[in-house]
Amino acid sequence: MCLAVPMQVKALNNFNAVCEAKGVSRDVSLQLLQQEEVKVGNYVMVHVGYALQVISYEEAMIRWKLLDQVMSYSA
Repeated sequence: MCLAVPMQVKALNNFNAVCEAKGVSRDVSLQLLQQEEVKVGNYVMVHVGYALQVISYEEAMIRWKLLDQVMSYSA
């Protein structure tokens, strides 16, 4: 199963970003979003180190709520 998680962009460096979610920071490639204007503070969906799409804060919170529910069932 593939899983993408919402993360907030904390810093930008060309086509790379430092993103954070739930206190965890990761280096993320923005290569797949070259046609989008990604800014610090934006939320992106991240899968295996690549940002796949820019999403709103509201969408990020909805997706985290769903992921938290899924994780609570598997514990």
